[in-house]
Amino acid sequence: MVVSSVVVAGLAVSARGVQQKTVQATIQSGSDRVPAPAIALSDAAGKVHRLSDYRGKPLVVNLWATDCGGCKAELPEFVQISEKFKGRVTVVGVSLDIMYEDLKSAAEGWARVKPFAASHGLTYPILLDDGSAEKAFKVTAMPATYLIDRAGRVAASYIGIVDADNLATNISTLLAER
Repeated sequence: MVVSSVVVAGLAVSARGVQQKTVQATIQSGSDRVPAPAIALSDAAGKVHRLSDYRGKPLVVNLWATDCGGCKAELPEFVQISEKFKGRVTVVGVSLDIMYEDLKSAAEGWARVKPFAASHGLTYPILLDDGSAEKAFKVTAMPATYLIDRAGRVAASYIGIVDADNLATNISTLLAER
């Protein structure tokens, strides 16, 4: 079970110019962290990515969909985080479009996701969920973001639009852990 405290923090401006509340999360102590789900998903080229492939440095996993307003509002923050912590932290985007849009195949999913990712400047790995990530993370709302420590344990969870400053602070905390 993925649990962490979430606090509504500030405001983010959506793609339509509407202000939306952002959420903050508190880093859990090491002894309270649960292992991240063992999921394996493919990117647009068909390469399989496992969350365990990223052990050894912090990982940000953002679950989103192309027609989710809050998801769109926060994507620029993940591009910035990816650049700011390049080489020290990995950001991975997981599109839930197949389930969210009730699509029939991965081909339909990628037909939506690839142009969307390109138009939003998403330079980090983008994976397409087959339902396993949504189920494993017990997603009840989007966007959903999970900060995973070097050992592959969930250190913080954000359900809603992440507060970028809080996420950056939490990443720095994980980078300082040994």
